[in-house]
Amino acid sequence: MKASMFANAGGVGPAGRSFRLSPRPVAVLHYFTLTVVSAVMLMPFLWMISTSLKEPAKIFVFPPELIPSPVRWANYTEVLTTIPFQLFYWNSLYIAAAVTVGTVFFASLAGYAFARIPFVGSSAVFLLLLSTMMIPTEATAIPMFLFMREIGWINTHWPLIVLPIFGAGGVFGVFVMRQFFLGTPKELEEAAMIDGCSRFRIYWSMMLPLAKPAAATLTVFTFLTSWNDFFDPLIFINDRKLMTLPLALSLFTDEAGTAWHHLMSASVMATLPLLIVFFLAQRQFIEGMAMTGIKE
Repeated sequence: MKASMFANAGGVGPAGRSFRLSPRPVAVLHYFTLTVVSAVMLMPFLWMISTSLKEPAKIFVFPPELIPSPVRWANYTEVLTTIPFQLFYWNSLYIAAAVTVGTVFFASLAGYAFARIPFVGSSAVFLLLLSTMMIPTEATAIPMFLFMREIGWINTHWPLIVLPIFGAGGVFGVFVMRQFFLGTPKELEEAAMIDGCSRFRIYWSMMLPLAKPAAATLTVFTFLTSWNDFFDPLIFINDRKLMTLPLALSLFTDEAGTAWHHLMSASVMATLPLLIVFFLAQRQFIEGMAMTGIKE
């Protein structure tokens, strides 16, 4: 088999002997390229950690120092005492968790309906739903602000929870879950219906457990989007106690400049939940990306 694999990658030597090119240089080149790309992608993160441990006077020294000397752990404690960082952290954490759970639940319901329950105009409704993703958030900001003001949700966390669930993020979730459910065998549903299961029972007890890869993919994307959202809190939140982390990070910049050591320390702590969510769902996430991307 190996001879057939590399039959085309060879030639004839001076003595008439055939030879084949070794695949090892190609593999080395691949690994070298991946290493360089990984280093480039990790560099901003490493620089953020390095800056978070530096003294303010050594942040912009030349040549740059990647390893801080001395290491200043006080930057982290000062962040926790300068502003109510724990409160902002909690606000972002519970909002992102609520948005993630709500999006996965409602998107999986709608995705299952579009994939498995035939009704008149389902394709047209689905295309109309997808078209809403093309509308930029800035175009709907003023109408949404006026609507939220009318129902008394300004300066509350409700717009930050409800709007993402039923907005573009929710539509993306419907697309992901529909793509997955299209690939599940119909025989499973038919057997469940013969046993007398209702549609919701089939969805809850059978289809949703099977959709763990797609749900993990949607969980990572939704949590990341909600955690990093800056625009919506800026529009709907006025009270400092209700701020989320992206808004809180802007507090380290004022007329006197930016406290980079504090900003980087807060950014490092703000990154931890994203890393935890990704590593917990990494295996299912990769599987879900592969499975939802090949369905018709």
